Amino acid sequence: MREGDLPVKIAGEEMVLLPERAMYWSSEKALLIADPHWGKDATFRASGIPVPSGTADEAIARVDCLVRRTGAREVIFLGDLLHAREGRSPVVFASLTQWRSSNMDIRLLLIRGNHDRRAGDPPSDLGVNCEDAPYRRGPFILDHHPRASAEGYVLAGHVHPGVRIYGRGRQSERLPCFFIGENVGILPAFGDFTGLADISSSDNDEIYAIADATVIRIASATRI
Repeated sequence: MREGDLPVKIAGEEMVLLPERAMYWSSEKALLIADPHWGKDATFRASGIPVPSGTADEAIARVDCLVRRTGAREVIFLGDLLHAREGRSPVVFASLTQWRSSNMDIRLLLIRGNHDRRAGDPPSDLGVNCEDAPYRRGPFILDHHPRASAEGYVLAGHVHPGVRIYGRGRQSERLPCFFIGENVGILPAFGDFTGLADISSSDNDEIYAIADATVIRIASATRI
C-alpha cells in the first residue's frame, strides 16, 4: 500500500480502497474495477458528438500502474467493460491487445453488465473469462447491479456513486466515492467519461470519497 490507500474490512476480508477508483482484495491478490465503459468516446463520435479521444488509453495505463504497484495477479471487472457495440473500435482493442501481450500471466474476469450484453464480450484473444452475474467468489457475490443477496456480501458497480463536499464558504465539490453498506458495496466508476449519480445512505452505511490521490472517510448518513 501507499499513502492515500485506505484498508477496510468487508465480510471479514481485507480490502484496500484505492484513489485510482478501484479496490484491491488482499487475500486473492485481485483488483476489482467497475464500469470502465471503454469505447464510450468512440460511441459518441460515431453519433456525431465531438468528444475527446484517448480515454481508453489513459484508463488502460491506469490499470497497468495498479497491477504493478499492488502486485495483483487478477483483474475483476464488475460490469460494463465496453460501452456499446459502436465503440468496439480498432483503437480500443489495439490498446488492450498491446497491454495484454505483456501481461498474459494476469487473470482477467468480466462479470457482465447491462452494457456488456449490448456491446458483446471482448475478443477471445484477449483471454477474458466472462461470467453472468451474480457470481460467487469467497464471501462475496460479484455483481454489476447493487442488489442485496442472501448468498453473501455484494460488490457491484453500475451506479457511479458520488458525494458532494461542502466548505465553510458554501463552496462545494462533487467527488467519486465508495459506498459500503450493510449488505452491498458499490465501487466508483473506473471510466473517466461516466459522470456521478446520487444515492441515499443510512446510519449503517460508510462513504469513502476520493479527493486528489487520497481516499477519505466521510461521515455516514450523508446524502450522496
